[in-house]
Amino acid sequence: MKQKIYQIDAFTKELFGGNPAAVCILDKWLANDLMQKIAAENNLAETAFAVQKDDHYELRWFTPEIEVDLCGHATLATAFVLYNYYGYKENTLRFISPRSGELIVEKNEKGTLTMDFPTDELKKVSEQTLITEAIGKKPLETYKGKTDYMLVYKTQTEIEAMTPNFHLLNELDCRGVIVTAKGNEVDLVSRFFAPQCGIPEDPVTGSAHTTLTPYWSKKLNKKSLSGKQLSERGGDIQCDYLGDRVKISGNAVCYLIGEIDI
Repeated sequence: MKQKIYQIDAFTKELFGGNPAAVCILDKWLANDLMQKIAAENNLAETAFAVQKDDHYELRWFTPEIEVDLCGHATLATAFVLYNYYGYKENTLRFISPRSGELIVEKNEKGTLTMDFPTDELKKVSEQTLITEAIGKKPLETYKGKTDYMLVYKTQTEIEAMTPNFHLLNELDCRGVIVTAKGNEVDLVSRFFAPQCGIPEDPVTGSAHTTLTPYWSKKLNKKSLSGKQLSERGGDIQCDYLGDRVKISGNAVCYLIGEIDI
């Protein structure tokens, strides 16, 4: 069986920036273990698989090691593929995820894609000793969302300088750890570490901004926020806080189109 595969750089306007994701638009679902093997072979942070059903697409995401509940950049990449290579014409694209429910992506006249995701539920918690030791710097505040911890720091410089202990991070009972601070030239900056998912540092993490946005919206008293993820590749994200939903906007470019034998 031949299967078309696309590799898309998401949350960037420039090739080799943002976060790369692989996308496979399937005629029907493959076995779970086969999709996991494809994701491991791709060795990217995420591989997205989508199947059309009636007026929407079912959507799932795999890291090289596990299936995840939600992935922003691979959702953006999948929408980009459907709009640019599968002839999807409507401005609104509807996905259904078995783990995260309905996800809407809208395309504007300039080609920017906007995802509509559920807002994460944040709970302030006491400082987590193991996380602080793993990150290497004590945070101002610590929060726990549905799948991630979020650590807040005072300056962008602190975020840029972090060199985590990934061995310790791998022992945590969470998907990953977000570190964040107010940006120098944007509203918020962040980095995301998830070695327990096979991703030591994710280049740009759309789903993390469902956690970041409600916090920084209240902190800065702004509904519309500009964000930058300070990984080596880097990426730019626009976020709009709508209460129980977050709109996350970005661009994407295609790196490769190929074919795999299954």
